[in-house]
Amino acid sequence: MNDAVNPQPIFSMDKIYVKDISLEVPHAPQIFLERESPQIDVQLHSQATAIEAGVYEVAVTTTVTARLADKVMFLIEAKQAGIFQVRNVPNEELEPILAVMCPNILFPYLREVVSDVSVRGGFAPVMLNPVNFEVLYQQQRQQLEQVTSATTH
Repeated sequence: MNDAVNPQPIFSMDKIYVKDISLEVPHAPQIFLERESPQIDVQLHSQATAIEAGVYEVAVTTTVTARLADKVMFLIEAKQAGIFQVRNVPNEELEPILAVMCPNILFPYLREVVSDVSVRGGFAPVMLNPVNFEVLYQQQRQQLEQVTSATTH
């Protein structure tokens, strides 16, 4: 086959960066006198946006909330992003690349940022557990199919 007719798929990571980050410690300095361990809640999602043909920004966003009883000890919001080139890939393969493969690449960087921010805020490091983006992707597709079938029936 001729490469001009069937060009080779291209996947490259052009840039990884922290797009947004914040730390809130609403009850400082009194909260540092507490000796109990907080309850940690982690919310996570990813999003892909086309920048131009074949170039995408993928971002993984997390919100980490540490609570002690009814008080928020700290709140970390972080968005780790990357610019990826994905060209000459069939449309049915593009969505899983952007929803699974790219977030898998970005997640270790996000994990490091969250841990570093919690330590710099005066707390123990928050180690985000590994995430199976394949399962998240499948769950999102199932939810979308359920909503679509519910609105068409």
